[in-house]
Amino acid sequence: MTWKRLLPLIPFFSIFLVKKAEAHCPLCTIGAGAAAGGAALLGVNQGVIGVFIGGFAVSMGWWVARLIKKQFIPFQKWALILLSFVLTIFPILPIMSDVHATYISIMGDYGSLLNRTYLLNIFLIGSIIGGIIVSSTPWLSSKITKLRKGKMVPYQGIILTLLLLIITGGIIQLVI
Repeated sequence: MTWKRLLPLIPFFSIFLVKKAEAHCPLCTIGAGAAAGGAALLGVNQGVIGVFIGGFAVSMGWWVARLIKKQFIPFQKWALILLSFVLTIFPILPIMSDVHATYISIMGDYGSLLNRTYLLNIFLIGSIIGGIIVSSTPWLSSKITKLRKGKMVPYQGIILTLLLLIITGGIIQLVI
């Protein structure tokens, strides 16, 4: 067998070379996905589901970015996180079609940028909020640890991430 025939199999066999997965937070990833599935079963707002799916997508991006040790492009980690977000959220958008009309009248004639009706996809907005929450919790967790003089609560990152996602989801459910 020539090397050209083996070349497509290299990515498959390279998975056996991975020593240890140092994920951003695999439990956060599973928790966000499970919470989103539970939210859909309970019939909650699509914005709330978006918060959890967005958190799940960004958490998966962090996870994959940590698996790749070598840097191939500048801002590789953030590119992988964004790619994970886009590849998770945009295929779901046709299903989650809860669109709200929002009229903004700040100045100018109707139809200008600051005086028109905008259609906002609640699921997309929720998923962006969820992604921002998951992206900011490692920083927030480190600040809490610093305030506590280096002491961490067991599973602090997981607790903080899920708590912020649940609180945000509750606020969105009550407001929209």
